[in-house]
Amino acid sequence: MYTQAMDTVGKDAADAPKALRSTEELALQQRFDARIDAGEFIEAKDWMPDNYRKTLTRQISQHAHSEFVGMLPEGNWISRAPTLKRKAILLAKVQDEGGHGLYLYAAAETLGQSRDQLLDALHSGKAKYSSIFNYPTLTWADIGVIGWLVDGAAIMNQVPICRCSFAPYARAMVRICREESFHQRQGFDALLTMMTRGTAAQQAMVQDAVNRWWWPSIQMFGPPDDQSPNSAQSMRWGIKRISNDELRAKFIDATVAQAQLLGVTLPDPELKWNEERGHHDHGAIDWSEFWRVVGGDGPCNRERLAARVKAWDDGAWVREAAMVHARKPSTQAQAA
Repeated sequence: MYTQAMDTVGKDAADAPKALRSTEELALQQRFDARIDAGEFIEAKDWMPDNYRKTLTRQISQHAHSEFVGMLPEGNWISRAPTLKRKAILLAKVQDEGGHGLYLYAAAETLGQSRDQLLDALHSGKAKYSSIFNYPTLTWADIGVIGWLVDGAAIMNQVPICRCSFAPYARAMVRICREESFHQRQGFDALLTMMTRGTAAQQAMVQDAVNRWWWPSIQMFGPPDDQSPNSAQSMRWGIKRISNDELRAKFIDATVAQAQLLGVTLPDPELKWNEERGHHDHGAIDWSEFWRVVGGDGPCNRERLAARVKAWDDGAWVREAAMVHARKPSTQAQAA
């Protein structure tokens, strides 16, 4: 990989080699832009602009962090699931989330940062994860609503990433999205069971969970397009395929029909179909709450991060033992 220092060492800063370097960079940039325009995939070993690499590293690592932190609010209910069937489903789902995080960390590592560096950024608070996982799961209905709304929003957001211009990320997302569709279906099924066969108290529990999770769920798509300065560049690079507001509108349209089937009321009195727009209008989103939670002042921010740091510290002996084992000569080599 070229560096400016290698090009200028021992030479005047304005001499010919430096100009040649700039010409080479321009040619590489033009070739990269042409590949993006042609819809080609960029592999990890291909040349890419520094800002493209940084943007991908930030996005993929934050996605991975979200999968790991996302296990916490649901893992809290594994031992309290109402039936053995629901316990098995939740165990499988939490296991899937851990696997998603591993796929994504592996994809992020191809961009030049180690997993230890990525996790250190999370544990130190430098890196972010999805604000949705800083809300508490107060009842069993919350687990169903997370599957229906949170995973439903995740699918809407992540399916376009299967066509992301960075190939390792796109490949990881194909499997992740297939598994997320299972997560959404099981959440909807759990809620449908409670609403159709449950008691009045259980139905009220579902409605309460929907009331608490609806607005944070539609905030998951990010701030409005006119307040999201990085979106345009990400879409130009093919990292992002659909804008925040478009994805949010598609999610709301799909969820309204599902809510009617469940028999729950979405907590937005201004929610109504707009024939001219071809989408539902909705009430004002409290973006001050969104930024407050993103900034670390949500209901469970400190608890979630503390739990991740504790898990990392408690697992130090396992990592150390694995490294010692890896350094030992194999049994086959000793036999030879």
